[in-house]
Amino acid sequence: MTDRFLEGRIALVTGATSGIGLAVAEALGAAGAHVHINGLGSSGQIAAALAAVRVAGAPSASHHDADLRDPDAIRAMMAAVGSVDVLVNNAGIQHTASLAEMPDERWDALIAINLSACFHTMKAALPGMAERGFGRVINIASVHGLVASVNKAPYVAAKHGLIGLTKVAALEMAAQGSRASGGVTVNCVCPGWVETPLIEPQIAARAVDGDRDTGIRALLAEKQPSLRMTLPAEIASLALWLCRRDAHNLNGAALPVDGGWTAQ
Repeated sequence: MTDRFLEGRIALVTGATSGIGLAVAEALGAAGAHVHINGLGSSGQIAAALAAVRVAGAPSASHHDADLRDPDAIRAMMAAVGSVDVLVNNAGIQHTASLAEMPDERWDALIAINLSACFHTMKAALPGMAERGFGRVINIASVHGLVASVNKAPYVAAKHGLIGLTKVAALEMAAQGSRASGGVTVNCVCPGWVETPLIEPQIAARAVDGDRDTGIRALLAEKQPSLRMTLPAEIASLALWLCRRDAHNLNGAALPVDGGWTAQ
């Protein structure tokens, strides 16, 4: 039987119509949370994501179409959701090019969605968490918040910034609540290569004669010593554990799930 330890809690997951975000939303729903998701997709994809969250066990699930590049839209979304007990900032985009050739508009979009949106959601959610003595902010960063790779200047800059933002918020929230209430924690999960749509262009670029498997093997061989992809559900399991009261003193961490990438 699933442990419904989030019964009565309200969760918001951004970038949750597929991949890591959807897996996290399902896990939170299975633990009893009312789940709000934000993310792009067709009406069919959004409906399927909401259905999956409900089937997982969420007593309710709803979608918000806020444009995360727009602070006013984010504030409106946060007001519509109301009190948030679990905030998972997962939305992210990618564009690869050398720094000299990176289009200005792509830099602006990546910083807005991958970093600034997290600031705006946290600014809205954290005061209520502090008042209630319980809250969890889980920022899905990346190994690229810990190390760098060529041709990813805005992504690396945003993810390094997200880890810094997380540490500041963790310090500001550290004394809120108690062991009994669960406290307020702010942490990052830093995945390496995860089987999601975000990395498909990088797989395709390495595929030989269109063979996706060769592209995957080449991508893993470059960075990830385990030579295994992480699955979205595995990231979701870690995120869910961070929501437990037992995790009240795990705060301000950047947790790599990278098959040894950052151990090199």
